[in-house]
Amino acid sequence: MSTPNDSTADNRRFKLIPLENLTPEQKALSDAIKSGPRAKLASSGASKPGPLGGPFNVWLRSPGIGNLVQQLGEEIRFRSSLSGKLNELAILVTARNWTSQYEWVAHHKLALEGGLDPKIAEAIAQGRRPEGMDADETLVYEFSRELQDTQGVSDGMYARAVSRFGERGVVDLISVNGFYVLVSMCLNVDRTPVPPGTPLPLPPLEK
Repeated sequence: MSTPNDSTADNRRFKLIPLENLTPEQKALSDAIKSGPRAKLASSGASKPGPLGGPFNVWLRSPGIGNLVQQLGEEIRFRSSLSGKLNELAILVTARNWTSQYEWVAHHKLALEGGLDPKIAEAIAQGRRPEGMDADETLVYEFSRELQDTQGVSDGMYARAVSRFGERGVVDLISVNGFYVLVSMCLNVDRTPVPPGTPLPLPPLEK
């Protein structure tokens, strides 16, 4: 049986919806995504003609939720108090934790463009703690791992994060983790494939 982690074949459960087959509510959501800030990114599916893919294709099935979710995603992606590099680092940690191949492919390039060392990204992909992280990268990595691995953070971790990023920064860091858990859930349930010809970047993690 194909899973999102062992195949590049298009076995997605939520089939792509041709633009001409969208309901009025779905079209409004599609138009909102295609006219928003994601459309300015060449790597985003929102910038390409044709039906929406990725998590957007899943959210089209529930346009009300989809619209609220995509607005939340815009806030987290484009108006966070965290730098783009740190935001993308948290996204990569989440994609690795959920073995979300599509999410990793979508954000790996953005993380590198934001200044993340490729060696740090590769270590995360292989399930290892990266070496050579600066203080902020270390804090984001450790906070994100602790939050997702233990469903919370210790008093010490919270104090470190508030001291460095402030209360808003901590909320932004929690939010990027939580949002991309939702995205990864949607992608994994859908079995969203990576683009054709793209090697699967995330090997299975040892239990």
